[in-house]
Amino acid sequence: MSDIFAKNSALKALLDAHLDKLASEEGLSPEAITEAIAKGTMVLLANPSHKNVKPILVGQPSRIKVNANIGTSPLCSNHENEMEKLDVAVEAGADTVMDLSIAGDLDAIRVDMLARSSVPLGTVPMYAVGQKIIDAGREISSMSADELFEEVERQAVQGVDFMTLHCGLSYRGAQMGAEKTRAMGIVSRGGSMLARWMLENKKENPLIDHFDRLIEIARKWNVTLSLGDGLRPGAGVDAGDAAQMEEVINLGQLQRRALAEGVQCMIEGPGHVALNLVKTQIQGIKTLTNGAPLYVLGPLTVDATPGYDHISGAIGGALGVTAGVDFLCYLTPAEHLTLPDKEDVKAGVMASRIAAHAGEVALGTPRAKAREAAMNKARRALDWEGMKQAALDPAMVDKRRIQHHNEEVCAMCGKFCAVKMLKEAKIV
Repeated sequence: MSDIFAKNSALKALLDAHLDKLASEEGLSPEAITEAIAKGTMVLLANPSHKNVKPILVGQPSRIKVNANIGTSPLCSNHENEMEKLDVAVEAGADTVMDLSIAGDLDAIRVDMLARSSVPLGTVPMYAVGQKIIDAGREISSMSADELFEEVERQAVQGVDFMTLHCGLSYRGAQMGAEKTRAMGIVSRGGSMLARWMLENKKENPLIDHFDRLIEIARKWNVTLSLGDGLRPGAGVDAGDAAQMEEVINLGQLQRRALAEGVQCMIEGPGHVALNLVKTQIQGIKTLTNGAPLYVLGPLTVDATPGYDHISGAIGGALGVTAGVDFLCYLTPAEHLTLPDKEDVKAGVMASRIAAHAGEVALGTPRAKAREAAMNKARRALDWEGMKQAALDPAMVDKRRIQHHNEEVCAMCGKFCAVKMLKEAKIV
């Protein structure tokens, strides 16, 4: 077990200040939390420079957390829209938000998001580096290691709580990912930029060669490294191939190395994975990465669902939770098509929250069982207020009931209500 608290004073201070509240919220003992963080199977997301941050725990047996991705693109860039989407995501119940902006004033967007919300904020520093390079008319291959690490440090100072960094994407992995035999090649935006840098320069990933420099930055501000899956499968048929597994093995080695130096890590996972392979994928990744918290995009269980990828991802996410997934990154109805709007953000958060709850119901966690029991009790009593309190989205109960809110029964069955039929039966 690592002595992470002796090496990471920022983490120790945060835990000392918030441990009792975290233990109460999660239904865990303080000792269980500190032991899990020391082992690297749980992380505390919070950068002390994010002044109003509410620290959260990621890693079972703490509650499964949900992340919402927002951010500008070159075709859809509106600063205020992204702030509104941040508000929608948090109101819908997202535990964290990632700013994936690649257009506009990225520093201003990031700083505003940090000031506006208390949920931990994640970023992909490679995006900001790429924007500067491409907007200046340069090639990605011209990037220097200093440019990348200076951006990581800038964002850490600003208060970013966790960062996706594709540290496990090696030169050999980039060659594998670019092979024509891979159905979708490399679908990670940051991973593709780093892969191109490596392939054109014929050099190893600077995040691998200078990993100690990254450790120093992350430790100072307790930035959790979300070790990115640059070679995640972008098509179900690519799941489990040599390129993906080569990167996963690297991630496990880097996680162990970072933990020994007092830095927290999460592992990012697939991607597109057929339903019959989800459990084995998750279990294999968790084994190869030392049980570190696993943060997954979906997994999407089918590829042919544009417009409904939040559903495909929720199916995979629910099954993934039963196999050990700790953190679900949402997908929205806009995935693979366009930038999500506010309605898409709400739909994506709710789909992932449903997946998280379904997984916890299957695992039999006390919090999930209590919510289910409360709903069942309220439904049997035709107690609509009780149903609202037990619902994942109480506002939806009011919205759907509004036309018939004075009725004791729902508008589907009316006087044929099965519950009321037996409730009023004259049983001798």
